[in-house]
Amino acid sequence: MTPAPLEATIDLSAIAHNVGVVADRAGSAVMAVVKADGYGHGAVPVAQAAIAAGATDLGVATVAEALSLRAAGIDTPVTAWLHTPSTDFVPAVAAGVDIAVSSVRQLQQVLAAACALSVPAVVSVKVDTGLSRNGVAPAEWDALRGELVTAVAHGSIRLRAMMCHLARGDEPDHPLNDLQAARLDACVADLARAGVTPELVHIANSAAALARPDLARDLVRAGIALYGFSPLPHDHGLIPAMTLSAEVSSVKRVCAGQGVSYGHTWTADRDTRLALLPAGYADGVPRLLSNRIEVSIGGRRYPGVGRICMDQMVVDVGLDSDVHEGDRAELFGVGHDSAPTARTWADLIGTIDYEIITGIRGRTVRRYVGEVPGRATETVSEGEQTR
Repeated sequence: MTPAPLEATIDLSAIAHNVGVVADRAGSAVMAVVKADGYGHGAVPVAQAAIAAGATDLGVATVAEALSLRAAGIDTPVTAWLHTPSTDFVPAVAAGVDIAVSSVRQLQQVLAAACALSVPAVVSVKVDTGLSRNGVAPAEWDALRGELVTAVAHGSIRLRAMMCHLARGDEPDHPLNDLQAARLDACVADLARAGVTPELVHIANSAAALARPDLARDLVRAGIALYGFSPLPHDHGLIPAMTLSAEVSSVKRVCAGQGVSYGHTWTADRDTRLALLPAGYADGVPRLLSNRIEVSIGGRRYPGVGRICMDQMVVDVGLDSDVHEGDRAELFGVGHDSAPTARTWADLIGTIDYEIITGIRGRTVRRYVGEVPGRATETVSEGEQTR
């Protein structure tokens, strides 16, 4: 299959490997978080690879994301945890999606949906134990507990889990991690005294799954770790799953003193050759990387020069290289031979690798490779663009 001009190659065997790393480090079951279209990797293929590798659950932000997994034929338990007042819970209840509620209002909306369908809803309760984002506020806990106990008693809901999210999980020894865990445990115990016990309790995100197995409880949520990046100083053997590459569109010779791209922010200090790549900020290559990025062509690194444009960028390949039109440039990948990674980009512009990989979009076509149990060795998604 002919490679696309701009391509994100997703190694599903790396996804499977990373599930195993997280499970081994945490000593517990793994929820594969595939929100935001699988962190830009494609939610459905990633979910299938993670399940084949042993993930027991899937996690997403929205009901729409959960329903897209169901529409693809995935019947693994999937939890959705971010809702607005306009969210329609009826399709989620009908599809058996685990709806994580963060307020009495949300629980009441889910109960109304369950009543309309005459079926029990699958529900988790997300408790705000210190992050101050979504989650049941401490002041609302007593009211929610009462509604929850009544709903369970009436058979209106099945309480699948109690959960919270760590504010400082990437600081494993910070005392707030233990305090948040204790607060969630206290809510679980409070429910138990009322005769209600969730099937699962989960606290740990990627960082805690890797470094704090004592916080695992029944399940850990693998987000960024699933895609091969650690929020901690050590990579723990995780393998990045995405490699972004572009075809060299053209190569031209320029003379010393010639400015390059908008504003001539870079000027050749010698005669050289410039390679043009069909990748720009509309495709997720941050403009802030202008005159800072490096790419790998044929195992050798070359600097990006001039401003990154909406659709293209320029690389100085020199007079002594054998770079030609049609060659493949690796913008970031696994990092072999000191080649750039998504973290390289993030460090250069003061952000995090999450933002880089979820930002690959535009005309980028995904290609899937890697051996995963139950899947073909290579699957090419022609025409599919990252979103």
